[in-house]
Amino acid sequence: MPPRKKTAVIGAGVIGLAAAWALRKRGRDVVVFDQGGIGSGSSAGNAGWIVPSLSGPVPSPGLIWKSIKWMLQPASPLYVRPSAVPGMSRWLWHFWKHCNAADYDRGLAAVAALNARTLPLYDQLAAEGVSFEYHKRGLLCVFRSPAYMEAVRGELEAMQPYGYRIPEPLGSAALVALEPQLRDDLACGLLIGEDTHVRPESLTAGYAAALASQGVTIHAGRAITGFKRGHGRVEAVLTADGGEAIDEVLIAAGAWSASVAGLAGVRLPVQAAKGYSITVPSGDVALTRPLYMAEAKIACSPFDGHVRFAGTMELSGVNTVLDRRRLVGIRRGVGQYLRSAPSPDAGVEWVGMRPLTPDGLPLLGPLPGLSNAFVATGHGTLGVTMAPVTGEVMADLMVGGSSPQALSPFQVDRFSW
Repeated sequence: MPPRKKTAVIGAGVIGLAAAWALRKRGRDVVVFDQGGIGSGSSAGNAGWIVPSLSGPVPSPGLIWKSIKWMLQPASPLYVRPSAVPGMSRWLWHFWKHCNAADYDRGLAAVAALNARTLPLYDQLAAEGVSFEYHKRGLLCVFRSPAYMEAVRGELEAMQPYGYRIPEPLGSAALVALEPQLRDDLACGLLIGEDTHVRPESLTAGYAAALASQGVTIHAGRAITGFKRGHGRVEAVLTADGGEAIDEVLIAAGAWSASVAGLAGVRLPVQAAKGYSITVPSGDVALTRPLYMAEAKIACSPFDGHVRFAGTMELSGVNTVLDRRRLVGIRRGVGQYLRSAPSPDAGVEWVGMRPLTPDGLPLLGPLPGLSNAFVATGHGTLGVTMAPVTGEVMADLMVGGSSPQALSPFQVDRFSW
């Protein structure tokens, strides 16, 4: 029997670990590297939503003018730090170019097609023995504006071919009956019953434990410093304490993927879209299901013993500087929807970087110029949602050697630079 191929996965966030799990199931000898801890990046403090219903890309019609207006408001849902604009001007230009209906519809269809497998794959993951906190309570979208609700309801029509029904509007009294913590002056809501959520820290911990039981080594705190290349291939990954020979490599390092790919001489158009969250004991705010506070663009997730409020998107380059004004915006926004919001000093505050591409679609496929190097990054706000299906399609590509048609919208070389 020939020796098993050795695959290095760069990144121990939810995407990297999901890919490592799928590759190990297909017989690869997998080793994982991460410059930080397991799940310590954007996987650590996000809302944990599994929401194929929200498959639309971040660049959307009308976002150009909103983003220009919000640029002057540090507590706004989308904030582009003015000092960072010169360094990401080309990226922003391409991002704004994709804020149109045609690109949005194409992106939604591509992501939704992949996400058709998402919910069954999460059930399969639990059945395979990966342990994580998993809740099937749907997603309740609440609105202060009936017009906004109708717009969101219209967007859900595109999800009908993928098994989603268009939910009926709920009035204020029905919302309070479902969630007594909601204010009674909200206009309306939608209950999307198919969606689910996890506690993301438990998901990465569960993946790591399951991988360890299968003999996979995860090198936490071991950054990649370069690659040994030859004959159009990566022959080894290099670290500060040496190197390791490999047969293939998958870069799934989230917001750091561009810098890792740069070590191999490849430029990736990935920016860090910073998100913030506040996690409080559930006794302070008791919720039974996830809430989407639509106008404020805030996600609320009840976990065992805690509730997490997450939101905002900040484009300010690769950094983990916590801008307290962003958290003030979340706390203020929560107060517009709930009877009691967390006090100004309550909870554990967090900031993390989500990888985002100019068209809002992930990069999934071979790394240009290297026959045995691949990349899976750029999932934006859908990292947890798309983790298992990303792992599966990347493992099929790397083991099977052919790229399915479903991956063509996500090819790595689709941008002109």
